[in-house]
This record gives sequence, C-alpha cells and structure tokens, in this order.
Amino acid sequence: MSAREADRYAVVRQVIERKMTQAEAAAWLGLSVRQVKRLCTAVREDDCGGVISRKRGQPSNRRAEDERERFVELVRQHYANFGPTLAAQYLRRDHGFSRSAETLRAWMQRAGLWKACRAKPQRIHSPRLRRARRGELVQVDGSLHAWFEQRAAKCCLIAFIDDATGDVLAGRFFPVEATRGYLDVLQRHVIGHGRALALYSDRHSIFTKHDPHDPEPTQFERALGELEIEAILAYSPQAKGRVESLFQTLQDRLVKALRLAGISSIEAANAWLPGYLAEHNERFAVTPREADDAHPPMQMETHALQRVCAIHHQRRLSRALTCQFQGQLLVVLTTPEQPRYGLRNKPVRLVEHLDGRLEMLLGEEVLPFKGFEQHQQLQSRVADDKTLEAKVDDAVARERKRLQKTVETLNVRHPGR
Repeated sequence: MSAREADRYAVVRQVIERKMTQAEAAAWLGLSVRQVKRLCTAVREDDCGGVISRKRGQPSNRRAEDERERFVELVRQHYANFGPTLAAQYLRRDHGFSRSAETLRAWMQRAGLWKACRAKPQRIHSPRLRRARRGELVQVDGSLHAWFEQRAAKCCLIAFIDDATGDVLAGRFFPVEATRGYLDVLQRHVIGHGRALALYSDRHSIFTKHDPHDPEPTQFERALGELEIEAILAYSPQAKGRVESLFQTLQDRLVKALRLAGISSIEAANAWLPGYLAEHNERFAVTPREADDAHPPMQMETHALQRVCAIHHQRRLSRALTCQFQGQLLVVLTTPEQPRYGLRNKPVRLVEHLDGRLEMLLGEEVLPFKGFEQHQQLQSRVADDKTLEAKVDDAVARERKRLQKTVETLNVRHPGR
C-alpha cells in the first residue's frame, strides 16, 4: 500500500465509523462525493484492499511492446554503437520515432545495447566569453582521424569554426594536415563568408616559425597578412576549446554519418560534407550577442585571392633567364623583338597554385616560361610530424605490394609448391 492509499484508507474508515461526513472526506481527498461512496463500499467488502489499485503489477495499457521491439531492432541493425541521443535523432528523421531520447536509452539498456558509465572527472578550465559578433574570431585546426573507420586510410579534416556562434564556416578532408589544406579552406571561407577579423590557431610550424632569427613568415602567415587577417596563436589546446570540442563531437557523429551514407573516399566525403555541416550548424550553433556580421566583404578578384592562397617561392633569374624549381629548369620565354636582357639577375616569385598551376611573377607582371625536367623533386621527400605517418604508411603499402607480386611470380614459376 502506498502512502496515498494509506491516507485514503484512514479517511474512508472515519466516514464508515461516522466520524466524518462524505462531503468532508471528498474535500479532504480532492475527490467527488460519488467516488467517496464507492471507496466506502469497497472498504466494507475488502477492508484495505478496497483502496489498493487493481492494476498494480500489471502491464500498462499504454505500454507499446511492439513499438519498443521495432525500434530496438532498428538500433541493433543500423545504429548499434550509437549513443541514445544520436540514435534517437536518426530514428526521428528516418523512421518516425516520436518518443524521447531517455525512453530510447531505457529500451537500449534493457536490450543490452547501451551501458551507462560514470563520467570521468575532468580538469576545469576557466571559460572564456564568446565574441559578440560573427566573424570577429575564427578558430582553425585539423584532426587526423580514422574518419572512414576501416574502409579507407586515415585522413585529416581541417575546419574553421566561428567563436561567437559555433558555426562551422568551412571544412574539408585532406590526406594529411599540411599548409596547402589550410590555404584551400581559407580560400573557401573567404569566398563563402568574407574576410574574418582574426584567426586563432595552435603554434605548429604551419602557422608560425620558431626560429626567432628567421624574419620570413610562413606561407599561411603571409596569406593572412595579405588578406589583413590578424593571426593569433594559442598557448594550449584548451585555449581554443571551441574547435577542440567540435572535433570531439565530429569524431563521434560524423564518423557514424559517413558510415550510414556509405562514403569511403576523400572525394565523395568532400562533396557530401557541406550538407552535413549545414545540419550540424542548425543543431549546435548559438545566437550571437550582436546580430551584425563582422566579416568584411571580399574586395579582390577571384584570381587575386587564388594567388594569395597559393604557395610562394623566391628565385633569382640567371644570365640565361633561367631558374630551378623542384627538379625543373624554368626558362623565361623571349622573342627576338623583346630579348628581355633587363631580367638578368632579377628576383622573381614562383606562385604554385592549389590546382597545380605555376606562375612566374616579376612584381605584378606575369612572365611566360617553359619547364624542363632535371631530377627527382626534393620537396616530395620532405616531411614534418604531421605528414611523416602518411609517408611511412605509403612505404609500407608499397612493400606489401612488392611482396605480393613476388609471391604471385613464384606461384606462376613453381605451381603447387
């Protein structure tokens, strides 16, 4: 007997013993006089059993076992390693699920598909207030992860996230985390949203040089300088916590979304990613304190932006109007009418565009040239801590192919051995 039923029994006994009227009992219990009369009759016939619910221990009429079994089976087939919140999101979108995530959590726990775990204690860092306007500060970073699980090799996702709103402004997959990738995403960000006022990154050599005696900026620093974007470096991962938290979320949710979409290549993922990021922003972005956008509009031509977001190299022309670049001999093209003797010993810029095009510039003048192969490119053999693993993986893959080819050759020459 519950406490509520015990109170009802005590009041009804007083009515039966004529110590309280039925109207007083109804007012005391919050029931109608007719209901009090029924309770009095039940208590006279069955004593305290008259106030105990007959449905106790029986399944609720509202309990939908068929519904539970259907959605648990869907989770088992398609969302087995999903958390209840994420599984409920996909079930609502694709299968008509209308209950709460907590209901699904209980169903998954009962079916053995989810086990609640105690959260690990985390170090508390002082929070920093978000910027007031969209575009004032953009946090940038890359994450090398098994985004395609076992379906393909690891790759890097580079993302730009707005500090004020949490919007992912640009994102793209690349084989490794390198300068070209950041310049590509920077170019897409500027075209899509305009020029951010400041970019916040870690202190990797992509973003800054650690030699105090080297005054030359990195390629990424140079591009930000030409675009008049302030480059700010973080002292710790926690300082740029928005982009770090973003990758924690994406390493769970995006990996599962790529699996459900059947995507296992960088090209397919990059074509599919904008739609996913739009849904992500709709779910997780917040409203900034100030409504106006701080992104200044892009005021340069597309070809000029492409030139800024390229790799720049400095060379000096020889007396024969030639220079060397990554195993090639570049020769400036002249005519008998214009021998261009004045170009001898002049410094030139070689602009290596992201699409592979190469330009030679003298100031703002584009010089025509022709390239001739000389020897193996040294640049292809240079690696840092972000690209070393990919180069070693390539070497391992080549060795496996070589061994496999050797075994196949031996089987052909000596079948049955």
